[in-house]
Amino acid sequence: MGRFGKADGFLAGVAAAPLILAAVWAGIERAERLGPGVPEARAEAAPAAVPVLQPGWDLADIPHERVEYWVGRLQTDRRPILEDALRRRGRFGPLVSRALAERGMPQDLIYLAMIESGFNPRAYSRAHASGLWQFIRETGKRYGLEVNRAVDERRDPVESTDAALRYLGALYKRFGSWYLAAAAYNTGENRVGRIMREEKGRERGTDAEFYEIFHRLPVQTRDYVPVMIAAARIGKDPRAYGFDVKPLEPWSYREVTAAPATPLRTLARRARTTVAALKELNPHLVLDRTRNDRPMQVRVPAPAEAAD
Repeated sequence: MGRFGKADGFLAGVAAAPLILAAVWAGIERAERLGPGVPEARAEAAPAAVPVLQPGWDLADIPHERVEYWVGRLQTDRRPILEDALRRRGRFGPLVSRALAERGMPQDLIYLAMIESGFNPRAYSRAHASGLWQFIRETGKRYGLEVNRAVDERRDPVESTDAALRYLGALYKRFGSWYLAAAAYNTGENRVGRIMREEKGRERGTDAEFYEIFHRLPVQTRDYVPVMIAAARIGKDPRAYGFDVKPLEPWSYREVTAAPATPLRTLARRARTTVAALKELNPHLVLDRTRNDRPMQVRVPAPAEAAD
């Protein structure tokens, strides 16, 4: 996709600061991502074990030194970023999980969203990628996300999840591997396709072959899959890795139809809530009003959560 905002998440954080990637690694220069005294990823990958699905996994957990390296980083200097992501997983994880189940896709892809943005719908990278799934404008539009002065559907958890899973599904169909699909999601499908053709004589491959073409990928993409698998290892059993995080409550809302250009303060009054609550449920609304060209659905707090 060519967004590279993703690596700005957990990976970016490796460089200078936030996203686990969006919220986790955002703000860190890729060139500095590993920090002083930390060895860079090797140009040549160590041989990868044959992928076998482990109990509780629906992506292959292939042993690799970079996975182990990132498990360590996520427990130490990247720990605050991961803790925030684990908290926000409580809010947005069920939404992503349902969407994956509806499409028959691996539930472990939830960790791709985690490393992309730390489950922060307002995550924004220096590469101008936005939302839970860190779409750049061009790829978002390609998958039906509207981006204009009034709305930015890249920040809509529902719409962006639908778009991201359609994109990932297309990548999996092309490459035949979720590892290769994830790498293509990060660096662009044409680059991964070209490298696979040059290295393997074909585009479709296996998860293990991700590590066989590892040395040909951009630096941030080499660590993209290892970070995803490291986040999954910890995310499946946080306490075993020393994390004790209370997750946020899942999203709960109802939808109302708003007339064009309705001020959010008017909607808040009608729904007996606050403008801040509306913005939390509708992060895709850029202005303090709804779009002015047509009516639109707006999320408001469910009755039990509405303000008195």
